[in-house]
Order: sequence, then C-alpha cells, then structure tokens
Amino acid sequence: MYYLFNSNKMFFLFILFFSTMISISSNSWFGCWIGLEINLLSFIPLISNSNNLLASEASLKYFLTQSIASMNFLFSILMKMILMKNFEMNNFISIMINSSLLMKMGSAPFHFWFPNISEGLSWFNNFILMTWQKITPMILLSYYLNFNFLYIIIIMNTMIGAIGGLNQTSLRKLMAFSSINNLGWMIFTLMISENLWMFYFLTYSFLISIMFFLFYNLNMFFINQLFINNMNFMVKMNLFINFMSLGGLPPFLGFLPKWIIINFLMMNKLYLLTFIMIMSSLITIYFYIRIIYSSFMFNYFKMKWFKINFKNKLMNFINFFSLISILGMILSTFLFI
Repeated sequence: MYYLFNSNKMFFLFILFFSTMISISSNSWFGCWIGLEINLLSFIPLISNSNNLLASEASLKYFLTQSIASMNFLFSILMKMILMKNFEMNNFISIMINSSLLMKMGSAPFHFWFPNISEGLSWFNNFILMTWQKITPMILLSYYLNFNFLYIIIIMNTMIGAIGGLNQTSLRKLMAFSSINNLGWMIFTLMISENLWMFYFLTYSFLISIMFFLFYNLNMFFINQLFINNMNFMVKMNLFINFMSLGGLPPFLGFLPKWIIINFLMMNKLYLLTFIMIMSSLITIYFYIRIIYSSFMFNYFKMKWFKINFKNKLMNFINFFSLISILGMILSTFLFI
C-alpha cells in the first residue's frame, strides 16, 4: 500500500481520523463544523496527485462542493442560534442543516459531484470516501432529524442509486451509485436506531472493502476488464459472492441488515416505502448479475493490463472473507430462528 510508505500521506490520514473524533465528540454545533473543516482539509492532500490530472480535478471538485455544504451548515447553525425562540422557523432550519449534511455525504438529490469525483480517485481513496467520510455527517444528522424530509430523501437515494448504475461501464462510478443506493437504507437505519445504523454501516464497509481490495489487486477500473479469459475461477466466484451480498440477496451477509429494516417497515405499516426500497434493491441485483454473467460467459477477450501473477496469499485473504460473507448470513438465520 502506497500510504504505508509515505509519511506525508500517513500524517494526513491520521488527521482525517482525528477530525472525525472532534466532530462526533463535540458538544456544540460550532465544534462539529470545525471538525468537518479539518476533515475536508486533511482529505484533499490524500486525493490530490500532481501526476494524475483526474485526481487533481477530483480534489478541486471535492473542495468546492464541500465548501458550499460547509457554508450552508455554518449559516444554518447561526440561524438556529439567532432564531432559537422562534419555533415556526425550526422546521426550515432542520431542513437546512439536514440538506448541508446530506450534500457532504453525497446523498441524492445533492449527489451529482459524487460519481464524478469517485472516477478520479484510487480504490483506497474511494473506500475512504464511501465509508469513513460518511461517519461524521451521518452522526450529526442523527442529532437533528426531520422525518418527513428524510422519507423523501430515502426514496430518492434508493431510486437514483439503482437507476443511475444501470448504464455505467466504469466500476468506480458503479460503486458510487451503489453507495448512494445503500445510503438510503443507512439513513433509514439512523431513524430507527443508532445501533442498527452502526451494524449496517460496518456490514457495508466490510463488503466494499473486499470488493475494492479485489479490484485493486486485479488493477480493474472498467466492466470490460472482467471479460478476461484467463481469470481464475475463484476470482469470478469472489466477485459473484460479494456483488450478490452487496445487492442484499439471501443467503449472503448483506441481506441481514436489509432483512431487519424490511421487518421494521412492515411492522410499522410503511408498505409503499418497503415496496420502493425492495424494488430498488432488485434493480441493483439485476445489474450486478448482468456484470457477473458477462464475466462468466465471455471468455474470449485478452487484456494486457491484467496482473496475472498477483500473490496467492492475497487471494487466500479475499477467499476467506468471501466465505465469511456466505457463512455470516446462514449462521445469523439460525440465530433468528
């Protein structure tokens, strides 16, 4: 890993983790804002690369969008302090705070920057963007939830994340739209319980870490690179297991948190929201299956950029975690029974 041998990158990575702790442990909105700003300024040196034009462009886009979101957030908390006694404005201020935090995490309808930036980042930076960078905004969102507004956001996230990934050829953009889809489920878990959100977030992070580690080792960035004829069968099986788990197909691990959410939705008679969320998951599973089917069936392309001689130890590591993905759901099913 490049970060392990670069002291500058490691320094900014430490500040990135530290800034999250500042925000989530702060007892004032202003302290949370300061933590978000430190987070922004520590992530930009990690993603910028003078040798890569796309990475430099991504870092500039990220800075501009996050700055706008930070300005909105600061304006909202100042408005909240000034108009504290005016209860009529509380609903408007909560929507403003929620919107700025949703923009920070790349949620629909503020998602347009997210796939474009992910396209210019490495797999490791994408992993940070889709996991760690969502922690602070989501925890701050849980402090000031506007339920009626967030129901609309959940529907938009699940539908845009599903439909947006249908015509993608880039794996990074596809994973970005998958992240937007899963963000809808994550926001709903936040409305139920913070423990359930933590469980969903850890499961999602575990699944995409396997995917990104696999793509990094195979040096893959586009779907047509999956059609290689000399790719190991175990690599294809790993892709199949992890894509299906990410889509939430039983009996894989990714289905378990979605199963709990669907159960809660049905108990509270939210049938329309249940239908929309299940349909969006089916669409994501459809384009995952289409990718996997292509990689299994079309074996006549020969790609020069495929790293054939990657270490067996790394493959064993990925195989082990893919096995956990299958066994996790089977074991949890018996626990629930």
